[in-house]
Amino acid sequence: MTPAIVLALLLAGTTAPARPAAPPAFIVVLDPGHGGEKDGALSVEGRPEKAITLQIARLLRKKLEKQGARVVLTRAEDVTVDLPRRAAIANAEEADLFVSLHLNSAPGGPGSPARGIETYFLSADATDASASAVAARENADRPRSDPTDAVGGILEDLEDQANLAESSRLAHAIHGALVRGTRAPDRGVKQAPFHVLAGARMAAVLLELGFVSHPVEGKDLARPARQEAIAGSIAAGIAAWRRAGIADASR
Repeated sequence: MTPAIVLALLLAGTTAPARPAAPPAFIVVLDPGHGGEKDGALSVEGRPEKAITLQIARLLRKKLEKQGARVVLTRAEDVTVDLPRRAAIANAEEADLFVSLHLNSAPGGPGSPARGIETYFLSADATDASASAVAARENADRPRSDPTDAVGGILEDLEDQANLAESSRLAHAIHGALVRGTRAPDRGVKQAPFHVLAGARMAAVLLELGFVSHPVEGKDLARPARQEAIAGSIAAGIAAWRRAGIADASR
């Protein structure tokens, strides 16, 4: 038997090593606040919150997809999506995290001096009067026909305590990245009873990305450069949260 035949027989008896299975997709559900008949807050120029949050969500989706995530938007256009439906979408997708994007508005309306970034995760009680006012404004979109106490219900479910702890960790990771990346005033990480977060069976946060009521910040939030900075900062915060979670799991 010639060496060539021996080599051919050896090669025929070998099989290529199996490729490792691809890791499951990291699933993120982004929730552009308001939409459709719900404009949200209005800037000093009359630009609605719903339009800006959707623009930021689209930019953020691209950045997260580059990280390998599968990204789902609760709304991809200017349509009405009820608050309970938003968390339900995240649950149906079995998402790893849920991020609701919003813009703030001071009680004084357009021209108010309030500015900066606030980040929230769910609690039955608000951190302070300001957090309570923000929650009340965002909860105004809740369908009047829905009598359920979704916030109280989720906090009574002991299985969700782990999700609340993860939500706190996610909130701090994103908030720190946002403040560093945008250099906006730091208004802190807070808790409040947001109905859009209630019922989400994963880490969930609500971001107030700036005050559209501020005469300068409101205009800045509509600029593409600012929106890119916001989206990049959120993506960086999510990446940091994931790295920390992987490190904790490996200990």
